Amino acid sequence: MKYYIAILITFLTSSLLAQEAKLTATVSKNKLGLNQRLRVEFAINKQGGDNFSPPNFKNFKIIGGPSQSVSQAWIGGKTSFTQSYTYIIKPLRKGEFNLPSASIEINGKTLQSDPVKIIVTNAVKVPKNPNDPDYIAEQNIHLVAQISKAKPYVGEGIYVEYRLYFSNNVGIYDNAVTESPQYIGFWNQEIKGNANQIKKAMYNGEQYRYAVLHKALLIPTKSGKLTIDPMKMDIVVAVPTGRGDFFGNAITRRVRKEYASARKTIRVKDLPLEGKPDSFNGAVGDFTYALTSNKNTLKANESSEIKLAIKGKGNLKLFELPKIETPKELEVYQPERKEKVRITASGVSGSVTDYYTVVPEFKGKYKIPKTEFSYFNPKEEKYHIISSDDIYVNVTEGKELKTAPSQEQNTQQNVKLTGNDFRYIQTNTNLNSNKKTDFFKSILYYILLFLPLVSIPIAILIGKKKEERDADIIGNKKRRADRLAKKYLSEAKQQLGKKEAFYEALERALHNYLKAKLNVETSDISREKITKLLLDKNVDQNATKDFIEVLKDCDFARYTPITNVQMNEEFEKAKKVITQLDKQL
Repeated sequence: MKYYIAILITFLTSSLLAQEAKLTATVSKNKLGLNQRLRVEFAINKQGGDNFSPPNFKNFKIIGGPSQSVSQAWIGGKTSFTQSYTYIIKPLRKGEFNLPSASIEINGKTLQSDPVKIIVTNAVKVPKNPNDPDYIAEQNIHLVAQISKAKPYVGEGIYVEYRLYFSNNVGIYDNAVTESPQYIGFWNQEIKGNANQIKKAMYNGEQYRYAVLHKALLIPTKSGKLTIDPMKMDIVVAVPTGRGDFFGNAITRRVRKEYASARKTIRVKDLPLEGKPDSFNGAVGDFTYALTSNKNTLKANESSEIKLAIKGKGNLKLFELPKIETPKELEVYQPERKEKVRITASGVSGSVTDYYTVVPEFKGKYKIPKTEFSYFNPKEEKYHIISSDDIYVNVTEGKELKTAPSQEQNTQQNVKLTGNDFRYIQTNTNLNSNKKTDFFKSILYYILLFLPLVSIPIAILIGKKKEERDADIIGNKKRRADRLAKKYLSEAKQQLGKKEAFYEALERALHNYLKAKLNVETSDISREKITKLLLDKNVDQNATKDFIEVLKDCDFARYTPITNVQMNEEFEKAKKVITQLDKQL
């Protein structure tokens, strides 16, 4: 038995000796107010340390310490050892300071810790009770909006990411988005990701866990100062009370608090006028362009396909493709557009292609002139122009193209007789009987006789029904409003069952309805301004409130699970809202 104990001691000793000795310094926070305190811990991972020398706490006052602790563990065949010295300090003035290195001697060698950067700000509001659950929840959870670029060009893609940071001191039991961000002045698209994945990162100089709640690609559609309103959330936080239960587990208290991200300002730069090509149509990014034909030699009434393709990375969905011009002798159908687009945090990439079907009628050789495509590259900050080659279509068989005779030509020609010139003269006859039938005894006679007697009462009845319907002003308004609601909501109805597509179509339908009725671009104004517009048009508050609630539901649905039953209820609610508004507008 003593033999095994000796082996174990030898193994532990050799494991500890094998570790590289290191003295580390950690602080409870890197940024604090003038009226707050800070915990500083110096730890060495090897036994034998002696003559510990703390740093010069210049600009700080020692409130408590040093307190020493030693811990040793053997887990999974590995040993660990920690000896620490802890101080509680308080800043004496504002500023940015480097906490000097501490030192310790071990086996005749002096080890030093790395300096630690500490930022001291103005005094912060601290409750009388530092253990107040509301205060602890506020200090340990942060809702942050991060922007990839604050000064983009018009048409240049950026992204916004909403992160929820929470420290190890608290837990989260429930959360819900109460107000989603508004992207007025931006084309936006949500970027799919793993929202449930928890990661670690430093925030304000401290170690936090965080989850990405929402990420969206934004492409500014106009220049100037654009703002992104905050995201707001209700979160149930589990805050430690400082007490433990019978088994030593920490007792927590649940607190519900509202958090909001900071308002973000984006200063969008206009595209430069210098060097702007005439063919520029709003394309911003990095693209390639090609105009090709799958068949250059063909017969009359045989089809050829011309492909106009733009590939690359940029605002592919926000500009028009060039149009091809063809000779009038070639019949060209409306192009079929195909998009293969991917939306990620790095932007929009893929291709947009127009397929033209060309059908010649006459024999000959025809030229489809070259086209030009231009775009602005925000990284290089300059315009690029790409020109395609001319395309020639050679029609080898078909009708000859008729040309108008010149005035000098004599158009008079001698008549040529052939044996078939009078083949239309009929030489055989078939005679039919010319016996007349008595019209007054025919079926047609009796139909025409009694038709007025039957049609007059029906016409009178239809006329009375029409008068009653025309007099029903309320009913007519309702029927017209129902038809209007069906017209605007037809696309949303087709997307029922597909959450993202349905709510995008529903929101677009509501904006298109107001755009048609009020002649305003409602996608560029806030819900508050929409409310004011409707109230100015004498729409009652209940109908206005219902309309705004449907818009809010379209936003919230992106962050919450939705069933098909809820989507059907939302569709009927939107239909009812449009009907109510149309009666009053």
